Amino acid sequence: MDARHGGRPDAEFEKNMSAIEQKQVSADEAGMRLDRWFKSHYPGLGFGHLQKLLRTGQVRVDGKRAETNTRIAKGQMIRIPPLGVELPADDKKNAKPKSTKLIADDRKAIEDMLLFEDSQVMVLNKPAGLAVQGGSGLKRHLDGMLDAYTDRKGNKPRLVHRLDRETSGIILVARTRQAAQELTKAFRHRNTQKIYWAILAGVPKPFQGRISTFLARNDGEERMQIVRQGDDEAQHAVSLYSVFEKSGQKLSWVTMKPVTGRTHQLRAHAAHIGHPIIGDDKYFNIENWELPGGIQNRLHLLARRIVIPHPSGHGTIDVSAPLPPHMQQTWNLLGFDATDYDPEVDDPDDALNKR
Repeated sequence: MDARHGGRPDAEFEKNMSAIEQKQVSADEAGMRLDRWFKSHYPGLGFGHLQKLLRTGQVRVDGKRAETNTRIAKGQMIRIPPLGVELPADDKKNAKPKSTKLIADDRKAIEDMLLFEDSQVMVLNKPAGLAVQGGSGLKRHLDGMLDAYTDRKGNKPRLVHRLDRETSGIILVARTRQAAQELTKAFRHRNTQKIYWAILAGVPKPFQGRISTFLARNDGEERMQIVRQGDDEAQHAVSLYSVFEKSGQKLSWVTMKPVTGRTHQLRAHAAHIGHPIIGDDKYFNIENWELPGGIQNRLHLLARRIVIPHPSGHGTIDVSAPLPPHMQQTWNLLGFDATDYDPEVDDPDDALNKR
């Protein structure tokens, strides 16, 4: 006789009961919708499957029935029945863990990139050539390396924005879900300033300007193209630039500020005004142009500085990144001094950044 008839549970019943889990909502997850909590923990679980489990009462929050849009609170217990899906690869109880040496190597590499760190935020200096996220054929990328900072509760630092693989410099990482939300909100509301340094072919005129276009991805290509407003997938993109120093009429050191945050925005905009970024293999199409001797044919674009409200609501994060080796070599050859200049940061409410 089994437990349903008041006797000793049979093996199948015990197996099913042991497969049921209870997970507690962490402080970092407070306020999440229940369906998004499941997507975070069980990305292989389909929405329809989750709805059925909720409808039949198999998933419960603190012992009570719930719906997909139920907001969960810190400390609540979520009952999880057997789901029949694989857990994400970073679930340490179900995935083959990284070797201790690889974790140590990743952690050391992240530590070498650190420009600023506190309990909520990490600001890293990403080297050129390191991808931010995984892709076809990529085995090592920043997002994967951050696994080394996963805590005992399974919380992993979150990327807040991206940089192109060949672009070096500032990248923000949130250490908690709440910090990620606040930093993302600051980007979305443009309460932040990102300042880039670049070496352009030629000298833009006027020396200061505003570039406003619509961008869309070229079919079957990685590069973006200038399109008309109203075209499929067209996104408005606005950039500001200022020439700081020039080397004759051949090269110029330019600061660039993306007002919007589109893929390849600065690279596409520089090419659009006829002065592409040196070493840009996707947008440098000027014929009969020779790279001056001693300058490496690598992308000369640095995410130099970021100024953003701290996610705690107190103070501002203001961090600058040094020139990478290939750009420092160019600065030396051209006689530019990186210590001479950093652009003033506009008031976050400046109308120019609200356009």
